[in-house]
Amino acid sequence: MKLGSVLRWGAPALAAGLLVAASAYAQDAAAPAAAAAPAAPTPNKGDTTWMLVSTVLVLLMTIPGLALFYGGLVRTKNMLSVLMQVTVIACMVMIIWVVYGYSLAFTDGGGLNSFVGGFSKAFLAGVDVTTTVETFSRGVVIPELVFVCFQMTFAAITPALIVGAFAERIKFSALLLFIALWVTFIYFPIAHMVWWWPGPEFASTNPADATVAGAGLSWSFGAIDFAGGTVVHINAGITALVGALVLGKRVGYGKDLMAPHSLTMTLIGAGLLWVGWFGFNAGSNLEANGYAALAMINTFVATAAAALAWMFVEWMAKGHPSLLGVASGAVAGLVAVTPAAGFAGPMGSVVLGLVVGVICFVACTSIKNALGYDDSLDVFGVHGVGGIVGAIATGILVNPALGGAGVVDYTLDGGAGTAGAYDLATQVIAQCKGVLLTVVWSGVGSFILYKIVDVLIGLRVTEEKEREGLDITEHGERAYNM
Repeated sequence: MKLGSVLRWGAPALAAGLLVAASAYAQDAAAPAAAAAPAAPTPNKGDTTWMLVSTVLVLLMTIPGLALFYGGLVRTKNMLSVLMQVTVIACMVMIIWVVYGYSLAFTDGGGLNSFVGGFSKAFLAGVDVTTTVETFSRGVVIPELVFVCFQMTFAAITPALIVGAFAERIKFSALLLFIALWVTFIYFPIAHMVWWWPGPEFASTNPADATVAGAGLSWSFGAIDFAGGTVVHINAGITALVGALVLGKRVGYGKDLMAPHSLTMTLIGAGLLWVGWFGFNAGSNLEANGYAALAMINTFVATAAAALAWMFVEWMAKGHPSLLGVASGAVAGLVAVTPAAGFAGPMGSVVLGLVVGVICFVACTSIKNALGYDDSLDVFGVHGVGGIVGAIATGILVNPALGGAGVVDYTLDGGAGTAGAYDLATQVIAQCKGVLLTVVWSGVGSFILYKIVDVLIGLRVTEEKEREGLDITEHGERAYNM
């Protein structure tokens, strides 16, 4: 979900000047008419409606989608704790978003603009029912409040993804403090670096160099990310891996049975994730047009292909196809197609799904077992690895020769933008730079934040509490009454 700037249009244009009638006794030449000022663009009701629907669909991904998906994967004694973690994180981040998160992600940051925005829209200052933001088409806008809400749902689900890596062993208080710090110092800057740019109107009247100079760092590399492969999935996946390593393994890991307690709930959650992901991917186009339709079909076929690929490779490796494998493969496909959704062609998305289904299966089984880390719900293996595969593959699949949509150059056609010249090496290198930036920023930054929280209040519950289960020890209630 790359995003245009939050540029504001001026007040409505003045009406064309009236001809000034000459006095009967003065010169008989009439004063020339004043040129009519262009009218400010107004939101299209169809685009606005689609974005409202997409926003609600992304919320559905988090509550109840992600909550049920994760909840079904943990043991019975920790079911409620995961539901609490996902729900409360979403609520907390929504408040942080409107206080200062939106401003840090989507405003000009002055001297720090390549890395983070400023505080000019803290507490949503200046944002009301009359303000608009640009989409990716010159002269097309949507209400700014809709955009605020849409991006808010992305900010809410991303940190919620992280909890799966250290489920069943983290303090609830430590988690909330960590997430508040993480969105401030990791998520908001990454969102700015990937999605902030001056927009098509600016590009129409300024040199290309000025457009690049005014953009976030990853955007200036030429890296493309349609709906959050770097911002959401690599960002969360790397942070999850670091968290799993810092907190250490669960008590009894590798010895006790830690099977999912309800794959039924996991599949319900996976289905809700898939449905909500259409808002996530197709909504990131910001307009109801052909690119939204492209993102939608890619979200169908890449997901289906990845689910089948995971199932068949697991069938060959373990002798049986599992429901858990199908659900995990589907999520891996959703993750991988996220950055490519509006760029790849449908056949390219099928290939991407097939490839990522196999790679993520290997990452969650052979590689994880070989390295010995305890990523409870395979957040890194699915979101981190799948996000990296998808982000790099986007640079290949955007190629028009492979059915891709091409990379739009907004400095052409007076800011309207057309597909510019495509070069495989240039685009793949740009994608790799964007991935590397996210990995380093997220990895190093999250490690520092984990250590700060650990020093302040401690990250992990006691062994006794962990054995009894976080439902009772952290929240004083159970998910099930028996």
